[in-house]
Amino acid sequence: MEKEVITKNMVINDVIKKYPKTITVFSKFKVDACCGGGFSIEKTAGASGIDMNSLLTELNKVVAASGK
Repeated sequence: MEKEVITKNMVINDVIKKYPKTITVFSKFKVDACCGGGFSIEKTAGASGIDMNSLLTELNKVVAASGK
């Protein structure tokens, strides 16, 4: 089964639920996965001025490396 690509339009909580190891990436980038978790990656990370390309690259690396 091919793994899904994480995009900026995905909801943070949905990504974490499907790929639990991504929580470490959100934490590393200081993305609010608690209060901001109900919003898209773009909305929450963008509000904090986080580099979206770097964040998405790291998230997708974790997904590709994970068994799930």
